[in-house]
Amino acid sequence: MRKHGKQIKIYDNKSKMVPSLEEAIRKSGLKSGMTISFHHHFREGDYTTNLVLKHIAALGIKDLTIIPSSLGKVHEPLIELIQTGVVKEIHTSGMRGKLAEFISEGHMEKPIIIRSHGGRARAIEAGEVKIDVAFLAVPRCDKMGNASGNGSNTTCGSLGYAMVDAEYADTVILMTDDLCEYPNMPASIKQQQVDFVVKLDEIGDPEGIASGATRYTKNPKELKIAEYASRVITALPEYKEGFSFQTGSGGASLAVTRYLREAMIKDDIKAGFALGGITEPMVDLLEEGYVKHLFDVQSFDLIAAASISKNANHHEISASEYANPSNLGCIASGLDFVILSALEIDKAFNVNVMTGSDGVIMGASGGHCDTAQAAKNTIIVAPLYRGRLATVIEQVTSIITPGNTVDVLVTERGIAINPQRKDLVEHLSKTNLPIVSIEALVEQAEQIVGKAAPISFEEQVVAIIEYRDGSVVDRIYKRG
Repeated sequence: MRKHGKQIKIYDNKSKMVPSLEEAIRKSGLKSGMTISFHHHFREGDYTTNLVLKHIAALGIKDLTIIPSSLGKVHEPLIELIQTGVVKEIHTSGMRGKLAEFISEGHMEKPIIIRSHGGRARAIEAGEVKIDVAFLAVPRCDKMGNASGNGSNTTCGSLGYAMVDAEYADTVILMTDDLCEYPNMPASIKQQQVDFVVKLDEIGDPEGIASGATRYTKNPKELKIAEYASRVITALPEYKEGFSFQTGSGGASLAVTRYLREAMIKDDIKAGFALGGITEPMVDLLEEGYVKHLFDVQSFDLIAAASISKNANHHEISASEYANPSNLGCIASGLDFVILSALEIDKAFNVNVMTGSDGVIMGASGGHCDTAQAAKNTIIVAPLYRGRLATVIEQVTSIITPGNTVDVLVTERGIAINPQRKDLVEHLSKTNLPIVSIEALVEQAEQIVGKAAPISFEEQVVAIIEYRDGSVVDRIYKRG
């Protein structure tokens, strides 16, 4: 029996196979006005979200709330489903492409809800959001619903976001294109959590699942930022045997991992664990013995996905274990360092990773505010400007991560320390790193690219941004 008083169902425990997705939807009892969920481990290679909603629409079901862990460009067909009333509300970590533009232009009756990965897990576990039916694509599965992230047709590695849905949804439907012999062990999602299993011809595009996840940079600007960031880490007292860290999948963040590896080899220091979205450079550190454990909520590349199966100390974790602030064992709370990116950062160290300079939604909250608050040292890596637009500005367009949880900004033209962190000012002032004020960086950026014209917004709220604890940290308005 799942949480929140789900009615007990009696099964014969022989097989949970259903002959078609339409039949699975019918058996689930899905009705108009209910809430359904999806995960985004398949990224731009996801076939199933659009497919499920197409079948739901054909059955005449309307007014649904959907709570995917995130949405991408591939989910453009949702526009028509919103217009026809199939989808009424959206709760997600982020979105991109034409769907995001459609939302930003104010075409939904209700504002979408933006939650961080930890905030989404918290809301589900606390019962603030009740999932009636979870539709979860899985790369491999047996007839009883034991599922994993490495299949013969598709591979995504960790199923960390899907785990929370599988545990708390009233009804769980798994979709797979690799139905294997029973039992499929070890299983990320287990049979006692699953109601129905559907075999599909295809659940995703392998190239889309891996595309855009990691980007190795040769850009001198990004490499300089990465070098500075690694030097910030190694100058602080937490950099010692057994330290913990998280880096992202962007160019500068990946390069930080590589520079940090060089420092760890030179200093003969080994990390206790690395956390978050796991990448090939982190797997290299694990296999070389410079990181003792990897905690993986999302595998960003095929090397990381394969590592879960072959490395005993590469651990698949749920989004709740990763970053739920109400979880008694939130792993992010044990981070010594987190390296995060930014679309914009302002004089108060507030960070925007959600909207572009034109006010259009184009990103995701992800684990940004979760890890920024949880880690002992939060380091933002970003160029001073991109193209003709400043990154370091007077005031960000949208706040995802409040400035009081950000400690250091590293750009190619200088490093700014949050004045609240007097201990960091003391440690880093003893180095030869280019320490400057955040105000000086704003001034530099304006001198180079000028000051952007203010964006015109209307009164309609198109998105509400929740902080990880459920409080509202900002709102996104319709573009004027």
